[in-house]
Amino acid sequence: MADKVKFNIHNVHYAVMTTEGAWSAPKAIPGAVAFSLEPQGEVTPFYADGVVYYNAVANNGYAGDLEMAAFPAEFLTEVFGVTEGATSKVLTENAMVEPKSFALLFEEDGDVSGTKFVLYNCTATRPNREFKTNENTKTPSTSTISVTAAPLPDGRVMAMTQSDTPESVVSSWYTAVYEEDT
Repeated sequence: MADKVKFNIHNVHYAVMTTEGAWSAPKAIPGAVAFSLEPQGEVTPFYADGVVYYNAVANNGYAGDLEMAAFPAEFLTEVFGVTEGATSKVLTENAMVEPKSFALLFEEDGDVSGTKFVLYNCTATRPNREFKTNENTKTPSTSTISVTAAPLPDGRVMAMTQSDTPESVVSSWYTAVYEEDT
């Protein structure tokens, strides 16, 4: 039976795209708070005979904001090329380094089975930094990155499980980036 409602993002993972076009093994980013995605692309009407004769729809992927409790140093070094001093253990960001493409895996709970997702060919902005003082209560700060998922050369943008996805696929979701079994 399919889910009637969806709630709660968790199990966020990333896998960096290698220079050979393959994916590294997915690694967890704990502390998911929220993820909002907006489809990218336009509908362009073509007029003929005085009416809309055809609508051309462009699927340019998705863009949105991923809010996490914090992004681990490993994510910063692997995706954004931040370097770590060998002895000082200080992280240094370099504006000359281009971020790497990555796949983003996560899941959303449902009332029955939930859904696991993978967004291919993601790029992201560096995490925002917000610093504030404690007042009457301690409220944890979060970090947010803007994520863009563009189509791969073969057109794939996203894959997601369904209620009837075989258990073997669902249980191995975070062991490797899902590739279509055509």
